[in-house]
Amino acid sequence: MACPARVLLDRAADVIVIGGGIVGLSTAYYLARRGMRVILLEKGRLGWEQSSRNWGFVRQQGRDPAELPMSALSNRIWRGLSEELGADVEWVQGGNLALARDADDLDRYAEGARAARAAGIDTRVLTADEVRALFPEFQGPVAGGLYTASDGQADPLKATLAFAKGARDAGADLREHCAVNTILSRDGRVTGVLTDAGELRADAIVCAAGSHSSFLGRTVGLRLPQRSMRATVAATTPVPPLTKLGVWASGLGFRQARDGSVILGRASAGTAEHDLTLESLRHLRLFLPIFLRNRDLFRLRIGRPLVRDVLRHVPGTAAARRPFAHLVDQEPAANPHTVQSSLAMFHRYFPHYATAGIARSWAGMIEATPDLLPVLGEVQACRGFFFATGFSGHGFGLGPGAAHCLAELIATGRSALEVRAMRYERFAEGDMSTAAKIL
Repeated sequence: MACPARVLLDRAADVIVIGGGIVGLSTAYYLARRGMRVILLEKGRLGWEQSSRNWGFVRQQGRDPAELPMSALSNRIWRGLSEELGADVEWVQGGNLALARDADDLDRYAEGARAARAAGIDTRVLTADEVRALFPEFQGPVAGGLYTASDGQADPLKATLAFAKGARDAGADLREHCAVNTILSRDGRVTGVLTDAGELRADAIVCAAGSHSSFLGRTVGLRLPQRSMRATVAATTPVPPLTKLGVWASGLGFRQARDGSVILGRASAGTAEHDLTLESLRHLRLFLPIFLRNRDLFRLRIGRPLVRDVLRHVPGTAAARRPFAHLVDQEPAANPHTVQSSLAMFHRYFPHYATAGIARSWAGMIEATPDLLPVLGEVQACRGFFFATGFSGHGFGLGPGAAHCLAELIATGRSALEVRAMRYERFAEGDMSTAAKIL
């Protein structure tokens, strides 16, 4: 459903969800299943942004300890998701394998395995021989690995749109091409949102707007530290059956899709691109540690995004009135160098597939917080306003579990899982996780 030409309602819904990615759509689904009146607003097309552009990994291993219970819950949901939603999401429980390059990697993996097992997750460290037995096709160097057999993978777009159908079937009202420009509040409580078409009223607002959440939060005086990174992904031409594993191998992540193509993604020197904007200057103190620890990973770019960001802060301009208009249904540009380097690494690891080429490539925007943990739950300074954002590249796998928890919080005031470590207030309190690492 498109956004109506004009909407002015005293109370349009119990909850308005902003953002049509997997987190927003699954939140709308679980809220509607609880009998709540839900309207979801998406500035463009449902599932168009990062939720359909990620690698498709659904993993529990390699998580911050604070994420482990939520990742375990998400895993249980993913296993039965096709049946629950009545849709094929291409779920494959093939396990996840992170390959170790040296003893330092193995020490780090052993620490992660201990934390995972304490949370009831079947993660274990493998020797080099065990890795070879599990994945004999791999021809690269390996010192061992971290393996979780219960992990899996799914098709990002199919899964996201399956949640959209499930939410609609449960009674949620999903509106595409209906951008939220401002959150409305009075006396420390949200009252609704201002869209391109007018106002919508609700008692609760869920901001699941991904990389745009910080901007929306500022409309009610909130200061969410957030950075956006553009990441490139590619799919090879189909190859014979290779593996059901999701694999992380020395800077190259990959999985094989049902059609035989291999989805390739990288996180190594210069492959994560950050477009300089005014947002880049905010919360610099909080982000400096992660940039310094991973300074070879990020590539800074200066161009149109900076100009557009300046314009949308100039009162009275069209960009200020409709701050997201230039982003609607836009296709982020893939980095051709990253695509070719990914393919070259794939050929090096699998020389018997040297004839495989690139079938397609794309890019998406990953929103990151200073400690790489999501921001989930109600904001104390603005009652009725809930963040569900900042998943730092983990939103696809964690989305269903996070949405389940959030629906509980909104409907009952509490969640079965402890989400205090993900509260918005942790940044001002200086109580951030120190476990964050980029694999």
